Amino acid sequence: MALRAFLITVIVAAVVAPSLATDYMVGDDAGWKVGVNYTAWAEGKEFHVGDTLMFMYKSGSHNVMKVNGPDFQKCASSNVTAPPPLTSGNDLITLSAPGKKWYICTFPDHCTKGMKLVITVSAAEGPSPTPIPGWAAPPSGNSAPGELSPLKSSVWMLAVMAAYKMIMA
Repeated sequence: MALRAFLITVIVAAVVAPSLATDYMVGDDAGWKVGVNYTAWAEGKEFHVGDTLMFMYKSGSHNVMKVNGPDFQKCASSNVTAPPPLTSGNDLITLSAPGKKWYICTFPDHCTKGMKLVITVSAAEGPSPTPIPGWAAPPSGNSAPGELSPLKSSVWMLAVMAAYKMIMA
């Protein structure tokens, strides 16, 4: 049953992937956890307004908090009015504005052990979409390159999250 659901998920993901902005699963197959070099992961990637970051982790073991540069350096949030950290285990963040973005895990010692990510987001929308590494995409369909369909984007993200949850179970 799980294999059947996984195969359906892969097929749905492969069909809708070509018409999306870039969806990045932070850390790729490793996900969001201690022991991953997120600086190396982000190196060479081009992040654009409209792209999505997917932080995948076991809920209750980690979290994701957006911080500023100085707080990123000290691995703590000093902003008392900041929204609380994301904790679902499949947190989606759409990059809606250009500039530097900083994210940390606020669990004790996780950030100081490298569980933090800094990226620079470009104002221009990205080139043609790129699927998440490891996922095959069929030849382009009817959508124009770079066209973003909210319905297809939602289906793609749900498919990736379902597949990740099945693998991690």
